[in-house]
Amino acid sequence: MTTIEILNIEFEAIRKDLITKHEQLGMKASGKWADSLEVKIVGDNDKSVSQIIGEKYTEQLTFGRKPGKFPPIKAIEQWIKDKGIYHISMKIGISSLAFLIARKIAKEGTKYFKQGGTDLIESIITAERIQKIISQVKEINVTTFTNGLIEQLKQVA
Repeated sequence: MTTIEILNIEFEAIRKDLITKHEQLGMKASGKWADSLEVKIVGDNDKSVSQIIGEKYTEQLTFGRKPGKFPPIKAIEQWIKDKGIYHISMKIGISSLAFLIARKIAKEGTKYFKQGGTDLIESIITAERIQKIISQVKEINVTTFTNGLIEQLKQVA
């Protein structure tokens, strides 16, 4: 197995675990966040960089949004629809509800901010998991180096 293959397997597992945790925390609305998560590995087996990329609002899912500026009202309207929290019998429109939510967030911050963030990422990307990946990659690289050295020595002999 190559370094790239190990990184791909491990980062895909992290991606899937992040999606599962996102759902367990009740964060899922449209599914856009989970669908946006993508594993990218750039480089070759000697030198590679692995990352998981996704929506910009991952930061708000992880740390919450602090009070201050109004969040985008259109995004809140879409969230209301995706979460299914608006009922036709409500006495105000979706845009009015979105405005009220945005105003409250601007004044107080989000629930996640008030509770000190979530463990969306830290429960999945742990020091132990990172060390496991490093150990696997190191083992492959040592084996590759050793096999290459043995082949060179055979050619000299």
